[in-house]
Amino acid sequence: MAVKTEAPVRTAQIRPFTVEIPQAELDALRKRIAATRWPDKETVDDQSQGVPLATIQALAGYWEKEYDWRKIEARLNDLPQFMTEIDGLDIHFIHVRSRHEDALPLVVTHGWPGSVIEQLKIIGPLTDPTAHGGSASDAFHLVIPSLPGHGFSGKPTVGGWGPEHIAGAWTELMKRLGYTRFVAQGGDWGAIVTDQMGVQAPAELLGIHTNMPGAVPPDLDALFQSDVSGATNALGSLPGDLTAEEQHASEQLDFVWKHVAYALMMATRPQTLTGLADSPVGLAAFLLDHDARSLDLICQAFAGRRVGLTRDDILDNITLYWLTNTAVSASRLYAENQLSFFATKGVSVPTAVSAFPDELYQAPRSWVERAYPNLIYYHQLDKGGHFAAWEQPEVFAEELRAGFRPLR
Repeated sequence: MAVKTEAPVRTAQIRPFTVEIPQAELDALRKRIAATRWPDKETVDDQSQGVPLATIQALAGYWEKEYDWRKIEARLNDLPQFMTEIDGLDIHFIHVRSRHEDALPLVVTHGWPGSVIEQLKIIGPLTDPTAHGGSASDAFHLVIPSLPGHGFSGKPTVGGWGPEHIAGAWTELMKRLGYTRFVAQGGDWGAIVTDQMGVQAPAELLGIHTNMPGAVPPDLDALFQSDVSGATNALGSLPGDLTAEEQHASEQLDFVWKHVAYALMMATRPQTLTGLADSPVGLAAFLLDHDARSLDLICQAFAGRRVGLTRDDILDNITLYWLTNTAVSASRLYAENQLSFFATKGVSVPTAVSAFPDELYQAPRSWVERAYPNLIYYHQLDKGGHFAAWEQPEVFAEELRAGFRPLR
């Protein structure tokens, strides 16, 4: 991979960044895809054994013969991209300022297996709301960083880059950009990083928004984590006074913890995932199988149906992981993390929560109110999943407008 950056003069300097992937790397990728050795077909008629062979073969065929990386490369290069060094590590970020000078600065953080590509569809609606059904008073100056070890950001060579460290780095990034007041948003790892920004509560942070809230009561969180194998029947040990919403969320969480083998592998043995750096189709299959609802969308997309994600959406993200060789470096964030994915974190700052129905769990308002004592916005939606900004960008943008409106 080759990129162009201006040589830094001092550590805090912001350097322009441009993506330029040599054609030889794209040609080599196609050859590797064509040389894939396939497994046998699954022995079931659903997705219970993972990514169906028909889906991954359809993906590979399109990837090898039709997909064009240059389209997303050009789209990225049409945006203001930069690099800056924080705590010895290069951090890549997109920075789009609104034409509305009173816009609210916002840092948005992606998760795994995502990238800044997840957020590209929300840039227009957030920075130029008047062109997307909003008002000038809802505008944001938008900063979208790549997590350490992901995308074009540097890969940590020593330990210590967990969510708490990243949260502090994002505050430094926003201050370095000249923002003396800002808000933060995140989903997946981005939600955990954003929660940690809320825990650290720097003076410049006005509030946060999350679409994967850390709201699960600690005793329930521990119960579900203790029953990954299903041996202890966590659902049979639930309190008897749960509301219908709390019961539904508990059933979702029980399912998630029983299907989170990918996370346990990355948390305990990330370096063993060497095959993801060697096989593009192996990488693709691993990245596709994040959660059941998202996998279903992906299967539909490669079966020719129009859903929230297109074939190019999916392959833009996978190809970024391949070309940057970040499968293993991104996995290490799971190994660095010492926090629960879903339990309460102790956030004190004003918080807005959007609860999408196909998220890993749809957080009940009762849990959210206890987890975020300074709750300023809560909304249960009727569509959208784990990658909400990617799947439902207009809905997601409106949620951020509404959620942060009280802080303007």
